[in-house]
Amino acid sequence: MSRDDEVDLLVDAWADRIPGVDFTPLDVMSRLRRVALRLNQLRADAFRSAELSSWEFDVLAALRRAVPPHEMSPMELSRATVIGTAAMSNRLENLAARGLIVRKANPADGRSNLARLTDEGMTRVDAAMLALVASEAEELERLTPQQRSQLADLLRQLGSEAG
Repeated sequence: MSRDDEVDLLVDAWADRIPGVDFTPLDVMSRLRRVALRLNQLRADAFRSAELSSWEFDVLAALRRAVPPHEMSPMELSRATVIGTAAMSNRLENLAARGLIVRKANPADGRSNLARLTDEGMTRVDAAMLALVASEAEELERLTPQQRSQLADLLRQLGSEAG
């Protein structure tokens, strides 16, 4: 692999300006940032292909992963998507207006409601997920299956909160 990509040049420039500093963290994290930016674009393209925004996909995907009939309370959705309850309420209203979910009374709690994925919502979120997996697979083709597994293991370690 070439030693002259943009990150190499950036790290080399900093090493010239501040000698004696180990810039290995910058080398690794700058590459992760660039991969993250690329992933954000892949995700946006996949979601757009199904006529969804990222936030719509997140909510619909949480519902799709739930056991049939694919319904959750706003509180459960807030936890699953790490979105505040006020924002979630607004998002659910927008999704219902688009026909991607329906809202119904919660039989277990008369003070709340449940959001249920509609057939149209399921079609859209499934299409977005299939487009995303295909584009991510294409992005990873340059790695062998063993390299992909190793990378996943390394990122799992890096991403764990325990460190």
